[in-house]
Amino acid sequence: TISASMIKAPVAARQQTALTQAKTAKPAMVSNVNAKKTNAFLVWQPTDNKFFETFSFLPALSDDEISKQVDYMVGNGWTPCLEFSDPETAYTGSQNTERMGAVTSGYQDNRYWTMWKLPMFGCTDGSQVLGEMKQCTKAFPNAYIRLVAFDAVRQVQMCGFLVHRPPNCTEFQDPSRRSIA
Repeated sequence: TISASMIKAPVAARQQTALTQAKTAKPAMVSNVNAKKTNAFLVWQPTDNKFFETFSFLPALSDDEISKQVDYMVGNGWTPCLEFSDPETAYTGSQNTERMGAVTSGYQDNRYWTMWKLPMFGCTDGSQVLGEMKQCTKAFPNAYIRLVAFDAVRQVQMCGFLVHRPPNCTEFQDPSRRSIA
């Protein structure tokens, strides 16, 4: 005959083994070696130090770097589009924004700028976007110009970054002057 102790013993032994293994697993080690090598603890300079979306904390991107970003967009099936705005309305402010209620965390006013032509459906490489950027900059030299990418499947903007700042803009700090420490 089979007794209850014969059935429970193997189960208990397996549970104990699993618990022992869980207790002896070593936690992942986190290293701060890289943090020591960088100047990661900077004090933000709040005066004349405004940013726009992705990459705006970097120095201006070169045409080659912009072209590589376009290749990434197109490779993901996204549609590039150029937008522009005059400096007075480029940043959200009480004077140029009508709010429909209380502002909550993550809510973005003034998200849409004027579109330069239509989205570039069928764009295959960065040179097409660079040509449109040059035309937009020539037409609106004192405007901010950004490149955005839309995903037609998800119906959302996937990325966006500045490709032109007005030559006389004063609210931007060179990366070397962005910290007061």
